[in-house]
Amino acid sequence: MTLEIISAHEVTFSGEVNMVTMPGVLGSFTVLKNHAPLISVLAAGTVRYTTPDGSDHEKEISGGLADVNDNKISVLVY
Repeated sequence: MTLEIISAHEVTFSGEVNMVTMPGVLGSFTVLKNHAPLISVLAAGTVRYTTPDGSDHEKEISGGLADVNDNKISVLVY
């Protein structure tokens, strides 16, 4: 599954991941491979993701939008 974290100034991350946890406005949620399509507003918090080598990563955001479709996750952050 592919994750892209994008701000107005740069692409913060683009690559393969095993899972992503995001701070939705109604609570955190996790996306795994073959997740159903969704669009969600994100609250301020931490995007956490695990890469195929098993490394855990975190990115603080002040809000944004997430789009999940066909094993591609696009996170647009403020």
